[in-house]
Amino acid sequence: MGKIIISLIFCFSCSSYSQTADEYYNRGNDKNDAKDYLGAIADFTKVIKLNPNDGDAYFYRGIAKFALLDYRGAIADYTKYIELNPDISQAYHNRGLAKTAMLDHSGAMDDYTKLIELNPKDDDAYNNRALAESYLHDYRGALVDYNKAIEIDPEKNIISYYNRGIIKLNLGHKDSACLDFSKAGELGYSLAYDAIKKYCN
Repeated sequence: MGKIIISLIFCFSCSSYSQTADEYYNRGNDKNDAKDYLGAIADFTKVIKLNPNDGDAYFYRGIAKFALLDYRGAIADYTKYIELNPDISQAYHNRGLAKTAMLDHSGAMDDYTKLIELNPKDDDAYNNRALAESYLHDYRGALVDYNKAIEIDPEKNIISYYNRGIIKLNLGHKDSACLDFSKAGELGYSLAYDAIKKYCN
């Protein structure tokens, strides 16, 4: 009987390794932290392909897109996140910022209004909505929102005093505006003194 020769073939690719959605997600977060936003987008996109209902992947991909000035893409991702998680206030905040960057002040105001409904003590939301209102020349609405932001945290919202002063000037309330500029200056906002020189002397 002839010799039987057994040939063993090693197949290194027969069982291919596939990363899990969690691994792509964690790597995407690491890349966001490292400011490798293109890499982060690629990893979060892989997460979404594996799990289209992973809201957090849309959220953090939106952050990466915003950092790359892709505001339209960021809005699309935040919108998808909101569809999956309609009661998380941070997404409305982030989408509002992206809309502001695109000069969609009305849309931004809608997002900040929803954010305030979810978190009535969010002073940043009042400040941001006031800014949107001022761009839309709704000075009375902006005044109400700056008042609220200052009421929530008068020591933190230094610039709110300055901005409220500008709004009051637009409404014809010069004396009250100058008091706000003075308060902003006392709290450390040096540009307020330029406004005092220009409008209050």
